[in-house]
Amino acid sequence: MANPSFRMTPFERRASLSLAALFMCRMLGLFLLLPVFAVAAKALPGGNDPARVGLALGMYGLTQAFMQIPFGLVSDRWGRRPVVVMGLVLFVAGSVVCATTDDLFWITIGRAIQGSGAISAAVTAWLADATRDEVRTKAMAMIGASIGLTFAVSLVLAPVVVGWGGLTGLFWTIAALGVAALGVAAWVVPAAPPAPRGEPASMSSVLSHPDLLRLNLGVFTLHLIQVALFVVVPAALVHTGGLDASTLWKVYLPVVLASFVVMVPVIGVTERYATHRKTLLGAVAGLVLVCMFLPWAQDHYGWLVGAMIAFFSVFNILEAMQPSLVSRVAPPSLKGLALGFYNTSQAIGLFAGGALGGWLVSHLGAAAVFQVAAGLAVIWLLAAWGMKPLPARRAAQPERVSHPAI
Repeated sequence: MANPSFRMTPFERRASLSLAALFMCRMLGLFLLLPVFAVAAKALPGGNDPARVGLALGMYGLTQAFMQIPFGLVSDRWGRRPVVVMGLVLFVAGSVVCATTDDLFWITIGRAIQGSGAISAAVTAWLADATRDEVRTKAMAMIGASIGLTFAVSLVLAPVVVGWGGLTGLFWTIAALGVAALGVAAWVVPAAPPAPRGEPASMSSVLSHPDLLRLNLGVFTLHLIQVALFVVVPAALVHTGGLDASTLWKVYLPVVLASFVVMVPVIGVTERYATHRKTLLGAVAGLVLVCMFLPWAQDHYGWLVGAMIAFFSVFNILEAMQPSLVSRVAPPSLKGLALGFYNTSQAIGLFAGGALGGWLVSHLGAAAVFQVAAGLAVIWLLAAWGMKPLPARRAAQPERVSHPAI
């Protein structure tokens, strides 16, 4: 019989599922824009200028990178719910600005307002507050799975929504999804009982903690590699599989689903036997192998799809594990701040991956992207090797995790 401490309580399950739903609403609103914006923006004045279109698309990530740390820190002081609600109000306001204009400049301003509601750190800290160490990675995996599924669904829905209402209809849809997320944050997610804070911690303890720095390097590298690979992989799938942009979802959806089949048992075993360091090292080593295999696989459709399943499997494992580890390593009173630095590193990695991937393809060819990605993954593996195993922690008291929903 399974040890009850590795099962989620009803409170933990509700918190995890409702926060995953919040993420799904918000991330679907973001992902719907990615597959179609560059094409749909051509109907706008200035939409034929790739630099202006790219700035409008990327402005969200830029303001996210600046605001993750302040939002995370404020959530430690004011509480998670008020900060998340405030961030979602900004997201909805920015979406409305975009929906009510046909000027690319004001769309760029709206995207900046959307991104200024940088709630990822606060939401992740909220989930950490509401779950015990024994089930936290499983809870993080729920959010990771919701984001992966949302990405695949967005590839199918985006052309439909744009065909129905153009860019205006798309941005109104994004605003509606933001309102749905706002409702979940305000009324559905249960309030987590306050966690024991222990000794007060200084900001320097977050900035200088060796394992937190390793985890920040890890998420930077992981998302740099993800974006850099997707500068090359879609074109390779189109070329080798006889696909076009509108049918790529037929590859991405089964690939993402197959990767979940791999991820779920790995996360379960990791939580049960507390092998977090071994699983982390194994997943990073797997990332190295995938990147080394891709220069050959890019010319063979079947092997390329297999490599993508392997990539998303290790990606999803690392996406679930790393924020869980940050929440467990960070000082309890500065969990939000630590996750703010973590999410900022992620945002910078997303930007760097696009810039580096594009430069490498332009100057050295597609194979160079995979080779540089493999090299960066090796550096990450060497850095992660020095991470300490997590200390054994006593399970949280039952009254904390079975607190009635508020």
